[in-house]
Amino acid sequence: MKKIFVDTNIVIDLLSRREPFFEEAAILFSLADKNEVELSVSSLTIANASYVLFRQIDSKRVKTVISKLRLIIKILPLDDKIIGIALNDDAFLNFEDSLQYFTAIEHRQELIITRNLKDFKKSKLPTMTARQFIETIK
Repeated sequence: MKKIFVDTNIVIDLLSRREPFFEEAAILFSLADKNEVELSVSSLTIANASYVLFRQIDSKRVKTVISKLRLIIKILPLDDKIIGIALNDDAFLNFEDSLQYFTAIEHRQELIITRNLKDFKKSKLPTMTARQFIETIK
């Protein structure tokens, strides 16, 4: 099963039903729900997505949404080693992107799904949008 690392923007697209990206995010997460792919996110993604959701819905519903999400994804730890690598790397302009990238590398992910392809230009992992990925499996 393909191990896919999902960037925060895709998770927020799904959980916030953000248009016009919701449908492709929903399809991607549906593939994980059917055990056709293994989706992983960093623990940072859970924190960031929760922060965005707390601004939209009440905290009880946020916890319910995150609890349901946990059933179909794997949450990868972001630790001191990854932070150190990201701090010493110049490939990424955005520190958060660097943290995401090195979390994916450290946990041997095969692919990164993001909407911000330009931010991952120097990625050694294949990187594509959810739509591009879905088109490769049709």
